[in-house]
Parts: sequence; structure tokens; C-alpha cells
Amino acid sequence: MNVPADLLYTDEHEWVRLEGDVTVVGITDYAQHELGDVVYVELPEVGERITQHAPFGVVESVKAASDLFAPISGEVIEINTRLADAPELVNTDPYGEGWMIKVRPDNWETEHANLLNADAYRRLIEQE
Repeated sequence: MNVPADLLYTDEHEWVRLEGDVTVVGITDYAQHELGDVVYVELPEVGERITQHAPFGVVESVKAASDLFAPISGEVIEINTRLADAPELVNTDPYGEGWMIKVRPDNWETEHANLLNADAYRRLIEQE
């Protein structure tokens, strides 16, 4: 499984990357592999507020539907509108074109400490 070292991760298999004062969020390669072919992604509206570890959307695959959990609290400032017509981007490029939302974090300095680095995330998926 691809686990980029420059990202942080949740126990629920979301990733987050800080880009300036904005975070980019998606699901991991492991998550998309376990789900199988993604057929639908439900995302919050721009302007909506999300809370760390709380559900912010749903991803549906041929196997199952799964809640998406926020890695960070803040305001959703952009959603990946391409996923409406091409949800398979989550499978083909989970860390690039398959990103889901961009969030202006409320408290990155504190909340990022609640996330897993790449080594800790690798250990987590090895146990599953």
C-alpha cells in the first residue's frame, strides 16, 4: 500500500496534507483498496464546518458505503467537483486527483497532534 511520508492520517483511513493555510483531505490507498470500485462520493457543501473525527461525508463502492471522518476541524472552502462525474478518481489517484475537500483549519497546531504519521499509519494497516 502507498503511504506517503508527507501526509498525516486518521485511524479511519483518511489523509490530510497542509498546503499553506489550507488542508487537503482524502481517503488512503488502503481505504480505496478495501472499499473496491468507488461509485459515489457525498461531500459537504462549501462553507460547511466540519469537526475533527466527526463524519463529513460518505463514500460508496460496489462493496459498501462508508462514512468519511474529518481529520481536522474547520471550514470547507472547496470540494472536488470532479468526483460527482468521476468517483473512480478515488481509486486511481487517492492522493492526487482523488482528493475530496479542502479545509481552512481552525486549530492545526493542536489538532494535527491527534493524527498518525506515515510510520504509525503503516503499523495500523498491518494489524488489520
